Amino acid sequence: MHRLYRLFEFARPYTGTLIASFIAAVIASTLDGFMFTLLIPFLSLLFGNTDSLVTETPTVVERVLNDLVGFALQGDPSTALRNVVLIILGTVAVKNLAAYAGGSLGAYVQEGIAKDLRMAFYSHVQKFELGFFQKVKGGQLVSRIVADIDQVRQLVGATLVSAVQNAILVSVYLAILILLSWRLALLTLLIAPAIALTMRPILHRIRERMKQALEDRGELTAVVSETIEGARLMKAHGAEAYERRRFEGVATRYFRGLVTARRFAVLAHPVSETMGAGVVLLLLMAGVLGGTVAGTGMRPELFIVFMGITLRLLPPVKALSQFPANAEMSLVAADRVFEIMDQEAGDVDQPGATAFPGLQHEITLVNVWAAYDPGAWVLQDVNMRVRAGQVVAIVGPSGAGKSTLVDLLPRFMDAARGDVLIDGVSVSKYSRRSLRRAMGIVSQHTVIFNDSVRANIAYGDQEDASDEAVRAAAAAANAHQFIERLPQGYDTILGERGMRLSGGERQRISIARALLRDPPILILDEATSALDTVAERLVQGAIARLLENRTVLVIAHRLSTVVRADQIVVLDGGRLVERGRHDELAAAGGLYQRLHSLELVGGGR
Repeated sequence: MHRLYRLFEFARPYTGTLIASFIAAVIASTLDGFMFTLLIPFLSLLFGNTDSLVTETPTVVERVLNDLVGFALQGDPSTALRNVVLIILGTVAVKNLAAYAGGSLGAYVQEGIAKDLRMAFYSHVQKFELGFFQKVKGGQLVSRIVADIDQVRQLVGATLVSAVQNAILVSVYLAILILLSWRLALLTLLIAPAIALTMRPILHRIRERMKQALEDRGELTAVVSETIEGARLMKAHGAEAYERRRFEGVATRYFRGLVTARRFAVLAHPVSETMGAGVVLLLLMAGVLGGTVAGTGMRPELFIVFMGITLRLLPPVKALSQFPANAEMSLVAADRVFEIMDQEAGDVDQPGATAFPGLQHEITLVNVWAAYDPGAWVLQDVNMRVRAGQVVAIVGPSGAGKSTLVDLLPRFMDAARGDVLIDGVSVSKYSRRSLRRAMGIVSQHTVIFNDSVRANIAYGDQEDASDEAVRAAAAAANAHQFIERLPQGYDTILGERGMRLSGGERQRISIARALLRDPPILILDEATSALDTVAERLVQGAIARLLENRTVLVIAHRLSTVVRADQIVVLDGGRLVERGRHDELAAAGGLYQRLHSLELVGGGR
């Protein structure tokens, strides 16, 4: 019930439309039943009974019909028959219009709820810290936001509306049957408990199998995402066959799990239909035997209508019996969506957070400990000071904690112990957005979107960036010349992950992005580590302009990029083990001297 309540919370904005859809369903269902009762005067006239609704012992249905359409049956039989045919056609037309309106409104509600749920899911995911994305596979998130929500919308939209419409149909048909012969109609109630008891174990199996199948679908999406992203590596290593086997293994597990779940879902259909057919046969036999024993029996037109409505009752009863199975599959998908949405979002501001006023004096780390997982310390008791306007280089072997250290400043993650201060104020006091807008970040893992060059440079500043400012930033980043050579210049679409550009060109786009923002604080995370000599020379020229009049923290892959730094801090195993200028550390005989002799500083977390 809790899951349903949460889903219906998303339906609240569509309450009016949903009610209108239900009203349309009520009208369509009522007219559907009324259309069948019109067969009574129609058949009576065919059988030659000109007083079709005027009998010594009329049923309630006949009395209602006489009140509603009795006027149309006056006159000669041919005129009355024509009038009945016109009324039936009119009823069918209005019923189908109401059904169309109900279906259209239901589709609007269904798609609207899916959109709102996707937006809520996406917005919540945006609030997670970076550590979350290191633990959860991207394919699992994509599967939840696309496929699982598609499954959920069936419950809140089409499945629910269909269930309501079928429930109304069943109610209308049962009411008519009871009014025609309450003794026979009561027999239909005997089968309901049997259907419910039979469906319970089937629903339990559906829930178990579907949950595993959805997990496998997420893994399938993850494998596809990894293969696409690593296409170059796969081809370089001739690993196509290995990737096919890996994909086939996951696809086969998903196939088997889904088939098993569908088998149980499909089993609900024949079980309910068989029981429903038994009810129909029971009713018909009771009606015939009852008439024989009583010596009179129902009039032919009433018996035909009774039998027709009984047969007509089967499809909505069958659909209603399928509703629990379909709903269970949707609820399993909802569990997977809410599993992510229920996780606490760490990348949100505390109440009272203020705008960052800018760096005036210094950045200080005081006894900082940091971890992605509890107890697995990446940084341990780090103390350091960066004065405004300084260039501070952070070096150390792979896994020393360099990237984690610089992630603390824009609060991509927060210190588990200790604090990060700017001018004596904890960064936790400032809003994340204002803090990050004061920083430019250039990483070795350059992100280029499938958009124009202009949009990539102005990313995050689209509304405020003029064309002249974009071009000036590109020129300062040594990117303007190669951009002008592109087919559409600054309007060229760069493709998935910027595949149209070389590594050096992508990096210069990233530097232009930082230059456009003109941040007072700059973080360079191994910005030239993956470049060849020519590309590095161009990027280094752009970085030289980027460093001017800024406070800079730079993680260096090559020691040659940090020899001119105002201060160098050396990390090892998450601890700050050395600090000083290049000449001092090179002569100290410590870790920095050993790294310098190897001319290598490893990348790290």
